[in-house]
Amino acid sequence: MAVNLLTHEVSDLCLGKPALRSLSISATVGDALSALKRFRDNYISVWNCDNRHNLSGADKIDAGFVECRCVGKVCMVDIICFLCKEENLSNPGTALQAPVSVLIPKAPGLVQHLEPNASLVEAIDLILEGAQNLVIPLEIGTTNSRKKLLQKTQSNSTFHNNRQYCWLTQEDIIRYLLNSIGLFCPTPINPINSLNIIDAQNILAVHYDDLASLALPFIVQSLEMQTSVAIVDTNGKLIGEILPSTLNFCDEDVAAAIATLSAGDLMTYIDCGGRPEDLVQLVKERLKERNLEKALELMEEDSGISSGASFSSSYSSSSDEEFGMGRNGRSGWYSARVASRSEAIVCYPWSSLVAVMIQALAHRVSYVWVVEEDGTLAGIVTFSGMMKVFRECLRTMAYGSIEASRTLHQKY
Repeated sequence: MAVNLLTHEVSDLCLGKPALRSLSISATVGDALSALKRFRDNYISVWNCDNRHNLSGADKIDAGFVECRCVGKVCMVDIICFLCKEENLSNPGTALQAPVSVLIPKAPGLVQHLEPNASLVEAIDLILEGAQNLVIPLEIGTTNSRKKLLQKTQSNSTFHNNRQYCWLTQEDIIRYLLNSIGLFCPTPINPINSLNIIDAQNILAVHYDDLASLALPFIVQSLEMQTSVAIVDTNGKLIGEILPSTLNFCDEDVAAAIATLSAGDLMTYIDCGGRPEDLVQLVKERLKERNLEKALELMEEDSGISSGASFSSSYSSSSDEEFGMGRNGRSGWYSARVASRSEAIVCYPWSSLVAVMIQALAHRVSYVWVVEEDGTLAGIVTFSGMMKVFRECLRTMAYGSIEASRTLHQKY
């Protein structure tokens, strides 16, 4: 029955998820870069832990002891955007010594903790309030499996507060709802323009010939909104996009390209199977013109940042789900699996909700651009907007269940 969906717990969505790798809040930007490259993750969780674990229960209370909490997440895009700042581009080595906290967005609530017995509805509500990721403790079924995990991770522990955690993302919830899509009929087959979920206000777009550096604030914002930056022509027609998930497979030296190329050239620079040689030379020439010798060195050598970072590992990563796959092992560029993504993913105002859901999930993105028949950009549909529709359906289900129970009680 549809009402059973209301009782589902978030632990149902966490089955099979691996434990988060983590980085201490005391680490540096260089530590984060090293961890991302070493473990090939898209995201590293950042934790703030009180080191006074040896205190007794009463002493912890008296001392104001605070349990470990995940306070944010960082990815390669965060580092690239940080290095794009003029003062950091002129001296990348110094910039990498900055505390990792400078990479964590100031907006509150982007990462939220939730217990595994919390309801699916609670998870949806947190995301609609602005959370990007939910941090859920992993439930370990048996003592033996726990011992095996402890033995396996004793050298690089992924435990906090004697528990392991995983990410729960918007994609996880949308995929889960899609598996129960029949319970919500006929809503999912309605066109999106009838459901009031096409956002025409929060469109991040630049023109093809604009400087890529002008798009930098939009790239930062699109990372927080889990969307992308649209590239449009002079007539407002969508011709491509700068996708954070594509940037996330680049190395830190792409900051030099953002600082020197146009938005259209940057789209080409990051979307090809390899960097076009003519654009590489153009970036180098413009760096020389601006006397950014340190940034030029960043392009011309492998910048293997060594550090004694206080990060921990697991044997696979929940953060792989954020953008659909992990970073590849070779230095320099991203996997062929994400090559050639300049062509934006689009739908039309009359597309059905379920079709748009499937389209987004198939491409491992959390949004779809909405265009008119002539290709003019009309808006964007996001996972968050979709969830509002399903949340209203769940609210109606709950009300119907209460009314049915009341009627049954009166009858007997």
